[in-house]
Amino acid sequence: MAVGGVVDLVAMGEDFVRDPYPVYAALRERGPVHRVRIPEGAEAWLVVGYEAGRAVLADPRLSKQWKNASPSFPISSPSAGPHMLNSDPPDHERLRKLVVREFTPRRVEQLAPRVREITDRLLDAMTGIEEGRTDLVEALSFPLPISVICELLGVPMLDQDAFRAWTATVLTDPDPKARLAATGEVTAYLTRLLEDKRLTPGPDLMSALIRTTDEDGDRLSADELLGTAWLLLVAGHETTVNLISNGVLALLTHPDQLAVLREDMTLIDNAVEEMLRYDGPVETPTFRFTTAPVEIGDTVVPGGGEMVLVALADADRDPARFPDPGRFDVRRPAGGHVAFGHGIHYCLGAPLARLEARIAVRALLERCPGLALDAHPAALTWRHGMLIRGPHRLPVRW
Repeated sequence: MAVGGVVDLVAMGEDFVRDPYPVYAALRERGPVHRVRIPEGAEAWLVVGYEAGRAVLADPRLSKQWKNASPSFPISSPSAGPHMLNSDPPDHERLRKLVVREFTPRRVEQLAPRVREITDRLLDAMTGIEEGRTDLVEALSFPLPISVICELLGVPMLDQDAFRAWTATVLTDPDPKARLAATGEVTAYLTRLLEDKRLTPGPDLMSALIRTTDEDGDRLSADELLGTAWLLLVAGHETTVNLISNGVLALLTHPDQLAVLREDMTLIDNAVEEMLRYDGPVETPTFRFTTAPVEIGDTVVPGGGEMVLVALADADRDPARFPDPGRFDVRRPAGGHVAFGHGIHYCLGAPLARLEARIAVRALLERCPGLALDAHPAALTWRHGMLIRGPHRLPVRW
């Protein structure tokens, strides 16, 4: 639905929220960039298609800093402070360098036994339900990644439910006042947490970030610590929650592919990559703002802080890059998707998300040989907003 040259994604209602792919595909047929109205309450330039999307993700004329947004931009920053995902070079390299030292692939791989232990405990509780049915989001998709990231960062486990409610509001609530209030709650909580870590440091990542310095003596400022804690906690669980939910849903609605994976579990790594490509957890990445005019196809997006969104969901369904892109195929050659982004802002937590999804999906299928969807797919309700894609609930039986 276009009004005055603006495609109103909000007016498309629940149909678009549930399945945005046909809308993106139709836009892609018309060109790589379109003016749209988004649920968050703003107009933006939406980029569709694989090549255009990758180019924009790596374009230095597009800033991640909110100070470069147009003065008339109606949305306030959701973050508690500066971090690598809302920074540009050279600050971005500096912040990422300080964090990556404490978040290496080797450290992630060392978490595998603990991830399996938590997964087994959650599946013990789930399979112990007498009626043999539950909401997989509540039983596994949410508690696994939030438990892992809380342990890694040293966040008290009793605060998980409150933190989940806050982050869900910040990321997907259409009411700007609600988002602002939840941002304040998270900021206050993390400020108290960091103060506790300064007074009583532990072996956790949050304590390490407080004391870490590089070879030049650089370290994270108080505001940067707050922003980085925000980023790692929010991004550290939200993406994986929906990777697991969306991935399991794809398997359960494609029984032929579920059978293939059950027959050969060595395909699990490949299956996770196909889950990421087919229906990944991030529909569009966080906002970018123009610092100069940017030509995309035949359109010049003005400079001066125009907001640009890349439809990662559409890039990974572009037939120019992925043959028969609407087909879910766990044997599809892995690689090339942009579910974790592209360029300097490629997701730091990608190895952890992959690890958790691989362990969780394999254990779930092994423990529940009769696993099936316990609702019609059309009856599922999906999270609003352009950032996170996933169902509110995923009813299953076994």
